[in-house]
Amino acid sequence: MSGLQRFALALVIIGAINWGLIGFFQFDLVAAIFGGQDSALARIVYGLVGLSGLYCLTLLFKPSGELSDERTPEHTRV
Repeated sequence: MSGLQRFALALVIIGAINWGLIGFFQFDLVAAIFGGQDSALARIVYGLVGLSGLYCLTLLFKPSGELSDERTPEHTRV
């Protein structure tokens, strides 16, 4: 998994945790940290999480062998 994929996945996980907090406790962690839902920083975070979700769609359709074998040397693959 590349660095960009890991970064996108981390942002998607942050977004999922934030949505869980909103759903269960009506608490928006991103808004609380960055000064409200309308602040520029919060909107940037929301936008990055959304773009990361779209990018992670590529992982959904990538064959599982490509995800696990990317760093395996060619001579050790079975």
